[in-house]
Amino acid sequence: MAYNGKKIGAFVVPTGIGAAIGGYAGDAGAYARKFAKHFNLIVNPNVVNAASYSAITSDMLYTEGYTLDSFFKGEINLIPSTDNKIGIIYDKAIPQDVLNVHINTHNAVKTVYGIDIAEYVITDDEVGVEFFVSQEGLSSGNVKNIETLFNSAQKLINSGCSAIAVVCLFDDSDIDNPDYSSGVGVDPVGGVEAVISHYISKHFKIPCAHSPAFCDYKIYPDIVNPKSAAEYVTPTFLPCILLGLSDAPQITDNLSKGINISNLDFLLMPFNSLGSVPVFESVKRNIKTYAILENKSELNITKDILFPKSDIIEITTYEDALNDILKSN
Repeated sequence: MAYNGKKIGAFVVPTGIGAAIGGYAGDAGAYARKFAKHFNLIVNPNVVNAASYSAITSDMLYTEGYTLDSFFKGEINLIPSTDNKIGIIYDKAIPQDVLNVHINTHNAVKTVYGIDIAEYVITDDEVGVEFFVSQEGLSSGNVKNIETLFNSAQKLINSGCSAIAVVCLFDDSDIDNPDYSSGVGVDPVGGVEAVISHYISKHFKIPCAHSPAFCDYKIYPDIVNPKSAAEYVTPTFLPCILLGLSDAPQITDNLSKGINISNLDFLLMPFNSLGSVPVFESVKRNIKTYAILENKSELNITKDILFPKSDIIEITTYEDALNDILKSN
Protein backbone atom coordinates (compact mmCIF):
# COMPACT_ATOMS: atom_id res chain seq x y z
CA MET A 1 0.00 0.00 0.00
CA ALA A 2 1.34 3.42 -0.92
CA TYR A 3 2.27 6.12 1.54
CA ASN A 4 2.93 9.55 0.03
CA GLY A 5 2.85 7.92 -3.40
CA LYS A 6 5.38 5.20 -2.60
CA LYS A 7 5.09 1.60 -1.47
CA ILE A 8 6.41 0.63 1.95
CA GLY A 9 9.11 -1.94 2.61
CA ALA A 10 11.32 -3.00 5.51
CA PHE A 11 15.08 -3.48 5.30
CA VAL A 12 16.20 -5.29 8.46
CA VAL A 13 19.63 -6.49 9.57
CA PRO A 14 19.47 -7.74 13.19
CA THR A 15 22.12 -6.36 15.50
CA GLY A 16 25.05 -8.40 16.80
CA ILE A 17 24.76 -11.41 14.49
CA GLY A 18 27.87 -10.81 12.37
CA ALA A 19 25.97 -10.13 9.16
CA ALA A 20 28.25 -9.90 6.12
CA ILE A 21 26.34 -6.76 5.12
CA GLY A 22 25.16 -4.59 8.01
CA GLY A 23 27.24 -6.26 10.67
CA TYR A 24 29.78 -3.47 10.85
CA ALA A 25 29.55 0.34 10.66
CA GLY A 26 26.78 1.46 8.34
CA ASP A 27 27.91 -0.94 5.65
CA ALA A 28 24.30 -1.83 4.77
CA GLY A 29 23.47 1.83 4.30
CA ALA A 30 24.39 2.08 0.64
CA TYR A 31 22.18 -0.94 -0.12
CA ALA A 32 19.23 0.52 1.80
CA ARG A 33 19.58 3.89 0.08
CA LYS A 34 19.02 2.22 -3.29
CA PHE A 35 15.66 0.89 -2.08
CA ALA A 36 14.73 4.21 -0.47
CA LYS A 37 14.97 5.90 -3.88
CA HIS A 38 11.88 3.94 -4.88
CA PHE A 39 10.06 3.07 -1.64
CA ASN A 40 9.33 4.29 1.85
CA LEU A 41 11.71 2.08 3.80
CA ILE A 42 11.54 1.00 7.44
CA VAL A 43 15.09 0.42 8.70
CA ASN A 44 16.46 -0.61 12.07
CA PRO A 45 19.30 1.64 13.31
CA ASN A 46 21.90 -1.07 12.67
CA VAL A 47 21.34 -0.64 8.92
CA VAL A 48 22.26 3.04 8.73
CA ASN A 49 24.25 3.96 11.88
CA ALA A 50 27.91 4.69 11.15
CA ALA A 51 29.41 6.70 14.03
CA SER A 52 29.83 10.27 12.75
CA TYR A 53 28.13 9.27 9.50
CA SER A 54 24.61 8.13 8.72
CA ALA A 55 23.00 6.58 5.65
CA ILE A 56 19.55 7.81 6.73
CA THR A 57 17.39 9.58 4.13
CA SER A 58 14.02 11.33 4.28
CA ASP A 59 12.37 8.23 2.82
CA MET A 60 13.52 5.98 5.69
CA LEU A 61 11.66 5.28 8.93
CA TYR A 62 14.30 4.77 11.65
CA THR A 63 12.80 2.16 13.97
CA GLU A 64 14.60 0.32 16.79
CA GLY A 65 14.17 -3.40 17.35
CA TYR A 66 11.49 -3.63 20.06
CA THR A 67 9.30 -1.12 18.22
CA LEU A 68 9.94 -2.98 14.97
CA ASP A 69 8.71 -6.24 16.52
CA SER A 70 5.62 -4.53 17.95
CA PHE A 71 4.87 -3.04 14.54
CA PHE A 72 5.13 -6.42 12.83
CA LYS A 73 2.83 -7.96 15.45
CA GLY A 74 0.23 -5.31 14.67
CA GLU A 75 0.36 -3.90 18.21
CA ILE A 76 1.39 -0.38 17.22
CA ASN A 77 1.48 1.91 14.21
CA LEU A 78 4.27 4.20 13.05
CA ILE A 79 3.49 7.88 12.55
CA PRO A 80 6.02 9.57 10.25
CA SER A 81 7.55 12.52 12.06
CA THR A 82 10.10 15.28 11.55
CA ASP A 83 12.02 17.52 13.93
CA ASN A 84 11.56 15.35 17.00
CA LYS A 85 12.59 16.97 20.27
CA ILE A 86 15.57 14.86 21.35
CA GLY A 87 16.72 14.38 24.92
CA ILE A 88 20.11 12.79 25.63
CA ILE A 89 20.95 10.57 28.60
CA TYR A 90 24.62 10.42 29.58
CA ASP A 91 25.92 7.70 31.89
CA LYS A 92 27.29 9.07 35.19
CA ALA A 93 30.31 6.77 34.69
CA ILE A 94 31.54 8.79 31.70
CA PRO A 95 34.70 10.75 32.69
CA GLN A 96 34.48 14.52 32.36
CA ASP A 97 36.86 14.80 29.40
CA VAL A 98 34.91 12.14 27.49
CA LEU A 99 31.63 13.81 28.41
CA ASN A 100 32.94 17.15 27.15
CA VAL A 101 33.80 15.59 23.77
CA HIS A 102 30.26 14.23 23.53
CA ILE A 103 28.67 17.53 24.51
CA ASN A 104 30.75 19.28 21.86
CA THR A 105 29.61 16.61 19.41
CA HIS A 106 25.90 16.99 20.10
CA ASN A 107 26.25 20.77 19.97
CA ALA A 108 27.98 20.48 16.59
CA VAL A 109 25.22 18.23 15.24
CA LYS A 110 22.61 20.68 16.52
CA THR A 111 24.39 23.62 14.92
CA VAL A 112 25.12 22.03 11.54
CA TYR A 113 21.87 20.13 10.97
CA GLY A 114 19.41 22.22 12.97
CA ILE A 115 18.31 19.17 14.92
CA ASP A 116 16.20 19.90 17.99
CA ILE A 117 18.40 18.62 20.81
CA ALA A 118 16.39 19.95 23.70
CA GLU A 119 18.52 19.01 26.69
CA TYR A 120 20.66 16.35 28.28
CA VAL A 121 20.70 14.71 31.69
CA ILE A 122 23.30 12.67 33.54
CA THR A 123 22.10 9.50 35.25
CA ASP A 124 21.91 9.56 39.04
CA ASP A 125 23.96 6.34 39.20
CA GLU A 126 26.46 4.57 36.96
CA VAL A 127 24.68 2.34 34.44
CA GLY A 128 27.20 -0.50 34.51
CA VAL A 129 27.30 -1.90 30.98
CA GLU A 130 29.04 -5.20 30.23
CA PHE A 131 29.41 -6.67 26.75
CA PHE A 132 30.83 -9.83 25.24
CA VAL A 133 30.65 -12.18 22.28
CA SER A 134 29.05 -15.51 23.13
CA GLN A 135 30.41 -18.94 22.26
CA GLU A 136 27.88 -19.00 19.42
CA GLY A 137 29.54 -15.90 17.97
CA LEU A 138 26.73 -13.48 18.86
CA SER A 139 27.06 -10.10 20.54
CA SER A 140 25.50 -9.89 23.99
CA GLY A 141 25.84 -8.20 27.37
CA ASN A 142 24.31 -7.03 30.63
CA VAL A 143 23.19 -3.75 32.19
CA LYS A 144 23.65 -3.69 35.96
CA ASN A 145 21.55 -0.62 36.77
CA ILE A 146 19.00 -0.14 34.04
CA GLU A 147 16.61 1.59 36.48
CA THR A 148 18.76 4.72 36.43
CA LEU A 149 18.19 4.95 32.67
CA PHE A 150 14.45 4.67 33.28
CA ASN A 151 14.52 7.57 35.75
CA SER A 152 16.54 9.77 33.40
CA ALA A 153 14.26 9.00 30.45
CA GLN A 154 11.24 9.91 32.56
CA LYS A 155 12.76 13.30 33.36
CA LEU A 156 13.34 14.05 29.68
CA ILE A 157 9.86 12.93 28.64
CA ASN A 158 8.31 15.01 31.42
CA SER A 159 10.08 18.04 29.96
CA GLY A 160 8.60 17.38 26.52
CA CYS A 161 11.19 15.26 24.70
CA SER A 162 9.76 12.98 21.99
CA ALA A 163 12.89 10.88 21.29
CA ILE A 164 15.69 9.63 23.54
CA ALA A 165 19.39 9.17 22.78
CA VAL A 166 21.38 7.17 25.33
CA VAL A 167 25.17 7.26 25.77
CA CYS A 168 26.68 4.74 28.20
CA LEU A 169 30.31 4.13 29.09
CA PHE A 170 31.81 0.97 27.59
CA ASP A 171 35.17 -0.63 28.22
CA ASP A 172 37.70 -0.02 25.45
CA SER A 173 38.41 -3.67 24.71
CA ASP A 174 36.79 -3.60 21.27
CA ILE A 175 39.00 -0.83 19.90
CA ASP A 176 41.76 -3.26 18.98
CA ASN A 177 39.43 -6.07 17.92
CA PRO A 178 41.40 -7.54 14.98
CA ASP A 179 38.47 -9.52 13.57
CA TYR A 180 36.01 -6.63 13.55
CA SER A 181 38.54 -4.11 12.22
CA SER A 182 39.39 -6.58 9.45
CA GLY A 183 35.75 -6.85 8.37
CA VAL A 184 35.00 -10.27 9.85
CA GLY A 185 33.38 -11.42 13.05
CA VAL A 186 30.81 -9.60 15.18
CA ASP A 187 30.46 -6.05 16.47
CA PRO A 188 30.98 -6.84 20.17
CA VAL A 189 28.85 -3.97 21.53
CA GLY A 190 25.80 -4.28 19.29
CA GLY A 191 23.89 -6.82 21.36
CA VAL A 192 23.84 -4.92 24.64
CA GLU A 193 23.13 -1.66 22.81
CA ALA A 194 19.94 -3.26 21.54
CA VAL A 195 19.02 -4.25 25.12
CA ILE A 196 19.25 -0.60 26.21
CA SER A 197 17.20 0.86 23.36
CA HIS A 198 14.59 -1.93 23.62
CA TYR A 199 14.13 -1.17 27.31
CA ILE A 200 13.42 2.53 26.82
CA SER A 201 11.18 2.02 23.78
CA LYS A 202 9.20 -0.74 25.48
CA HIS A 203 8.41 1.27 28.60
CA PHE A 204 7.86 4.70 27.08
CA LYS A 205 6.66 3.98 23.52
CA ILE A 206 9.15 6.49 22.20
CA PRO A 207 11.96 6.38 19.61
CA CYS A 208 15.28 5.52 21.23
CA ALA A 209 18.81 4.67 20.12
CA HIS A 210 22.10 4.07 21.93
CA SER A 211 25.67 5.21 21.30
CA PRO A 212 28.66 3.85 23.27
CA ALA A 213 31.21 6.13 24.90
CA PHE A 214 34.83 5.00 25.23
CA CYS A 215 37.54 6.54 27.37
CA ASP A 216 40.00 6.24 24.50
CA TYR A 217 38.57 8.71 21.99
CA LYS A 218 41.64 9.21 19.82
CA ILE A 219 41.44 8.57 16.09
CA TYR A 220 42.67 5.07 15.19
CA PRO A 221 45.82 5.48 13.02
CA ASP A 222 45.96 2.14 11.18
CA ILE A 223 44.16 1.13 7.99
CA VAL A 224 41.09 -1.04 8.72
CA ASN A 225 38.52 -2.74 6.53
CA PRO A 226 36.22 -0.21 4.81
CA LYS A 227 33.16 -1.90 6.34
CA SER A 228 34.42 -0.97 9.81
CA ALA A 229 36.18 2.28 8.96
CA ALA A 230 33.49 4.71 10.14
CA GLU A 231 33.99 3.66 13.74
CA TYR A 232 37.75 4.18 13.63
CA VAL A 233 37.84 7.77 12.37
CA THR A 234 35.65 9.47 14.96
CA PRO A 235 35.94 10.21 18.69
CA THR A 236 32.23 9.55 19.30
CA PHE A 237 29.46 7.48 17.71
CA LEU A 238 26.76 9.97 18.67
CA PRO A 239 26.00 11.87 15.42
CA CYS A 240 24.41 8.94 13.58
CA ILE A 241 21.79 8.26 16.26
CA LEU A 242 20.89 11.95 16.56
CA LEU A 243 20.39 12.14 12.79
CA GLY A 244 18.23 9.02 12.88
CA LEU A 245 16.16 10.06 15.89
CA SER A 246 15.46 13.54 14.53
CA ASP A 247 12.95 12.18 12.01
CA ALA A 248 12.21 8.78 13.58
CA PRO A 249 8.53 7.82 13.46
CA GLN A 250 6.46 8.28 16.57
CA ILE A 251 4.68 5.26 18.05
CA THR A 252 0.95 4.91 18.61
CA ASP A 253 -1.36 2.11 19.71
CA ASN A 254 -4.18 3.86 17.86
CA LEU A 255 -4.24 1.53 14.87
CA SER A 256 -6.31 3.94 12.81
CA LYS A 257 -3.42 6.40 12.57
CA GLY A 258 -0.14 6.21 10.68
CA ILE A 259 1.42 3.18 9.01
CA ASN A 260 0.15 -0.27 9.95
CA ILE A 261 1.68 -3.69 9.28
CA SER A 262 -1.14 -4.23 6.77
CA ASN A 263 0.44 -1.44 4.69
CA LEU A 264 3.79 -3.22 4.33
CA ASP A 265 4.65 -4.52 0.87
CA PHE A 266 7.90 -6.43 1.43
CA LEU A 267 10.59 -7.43 3.93
CA LEU A 268 14.32 -7.90 3.26
CA MET A 269 16.36 -10.14 5.62
CA PRO A 270 19.84 -11.71 5.65
CA PHE A 271 19.71 -15.22 4.21
CA ASN A 272 20.24 -17.26 7.39
CA SER A 273 18.78 -15.06 10.13
CA LEU A 274 15.09 -15.78 9.64
CA GLY A 275 14.17 -16.64 13.22
CA SER A 276 12.81 -13.22 14.17
CA VAL A 277 9.42 -11.65 14.76
CA PRO A 278 9.40 -9.70 11.46
CA VAL A 279 9.86 -12.91 9.48
CA PHE A 280 7.30 -14.98 11.42
CA GLU A 281 4.72 -12.21 11.16
CA SER A 282 5.43 -11.55 7.48
CA VAL A 283 5.02 -15.22 6.62
CA LYS A 284 1.77 -15.36 8.61
CA ARG A 285 0.46 -12.23 6.89
CA ASN A 286 1.59 -13.20 3.37
CA ILE A 287 3.95 -10.22 3.10
CA LYS A 288 6.54 -10.79 0.37
CA THR A 289 9.75 -11.76 2.18
CA TYR A 290 13.22 -11.95 0.65
CA ALA A 291 16.17 -13.90 2.13
CA ILE A 292 19.28 -12.32 0.62
CA LEU A 293 21.93 -14.97 -0.10
CA GLU A 294 24.85 -12.53 -0.27
CA ASN A 295 24.15 -11.48 3.32
CA LYS A 296 24.97 -14.37 5.64
CA SER A 297 25.40 -14.15 9.42
CA GLU A 298 26.72 -16.20 12.35
CA LEU A 299 23.25 -17.72 12.65
CA ASN A 300 21.98 -20.71 10.69
CA ILE A 301 18.25 -20.08 10.56
CA THR A 302 17.19 -20.53 6.97
CA LYS A 303 13.96 -21.02 5.08
CA ASP A 304 14.60 -24.78 4.86
CA ILE A 305 14.84 -25.05 8.65
CA LEU A 306 11.89 -22.91 9.75
CA PHE A 307 9.69 -22.21 6.74
CA PRO A 308 10.15 -25.02 4.17
CA LYS A 309 6.62 -24.62 2.79
CA SER A 310 6.54 -20.82 2.85
CA ASP A 311 6.77 -18.40 -0.05
CA ILE A 312 9.97 -16.78 1.24
CA ILE A 313 12.04 -15.84 -1.79
CA GLU A 314 15.70 -16.80 -1.61
CA ILE A 315 17.48 -14.42 -3.94
CA THR A 316 21.15 -13.88 -4.69
CA THR A 317 21.69 -10.15 -4.05
CA TYR A 318 19.94 -7.05 -2.78
CA GLU A 319 20.16 -5.70 -6.33
CA ASP A 320 18.24 -8.74 -7.60
CA ALA A 321 15.60 -8.22 -4.91
CA LEU A 322 15.24 -4.57 -5.86
CA ASN A 323 14.79 -5.44 -9.53
CA ASP A 324 12.23 -8.11 -8.68
CA ILE A 325 10.18 -5.69 -6.57
CA LEU A 326 10.34 -2.98 -9.20
CA LYS A 327 9.14 -5.42 -11.86
CA SER A 328 6.13 -6.33 -9.73
CA ASN A 329 5.04 -2.70 -9.29
